[in-house]
Amino acid sequence: MTGCFQIYTGNGKGKTTAALGLALRAAGAGRRIFFGQFLKTAATGEAAALRDRFADCLDLVQFGPGRFIRAAPEPGEIAQARRGLESLRAALTGGRYHLVIGDEAVTAVRAGLFAEADLLALADARPAAVELLLTGRGAGPALIARADLVTDMREVKHYFTRGLPPRPGIEY
Repeated sequence: MTGCFQIYTGNGKGKTTAALGLALRAAGAGRRIFFGQFLKTAATGEAAALRDRFADCLDLVQFGPGRFIRAAPEPGEIAQARRGLESLRAALTGGRYHLVIGDEAVTAVRAGLFAEADLLALADARPAAVELLLTGRGAGPALIARADLVTDMREVKHYFTRGLPPRPGIEY
């Protein structure tokens, strides 16, 4: 199988949801999946479902502080993200996985946890048979140019603007 490099980006809702859909499709085809989440903790519905129902074909690892990083990240957060990046690289090059997902990896760049060049180097390390998917808002021109497929989730209308809070099972 030929693998590609995909990016799901943009300000609209649905990047992680689309990545979960790809993971579900890969699992149904008998593929092994590494799903690494940056900036998130185990308190998400997708983490519970993936760990409970797909443990035989999917490994989920989270590399997040569990908070939005609005200012400069703390040294411990940077170190945790760097470990996550190395875990993605090991999953990508280790020969065990068919699909490697770096959920919110692009957002981690925007948060200052590592550089876009680190994600470009990750893409360069991708073996030809492995699919790599990175998600997150604000993918830069160099990432977009390098990717084989880029989907830009565009927000047209969102209920958050009416003050509806995030809901379990829908947003997390």
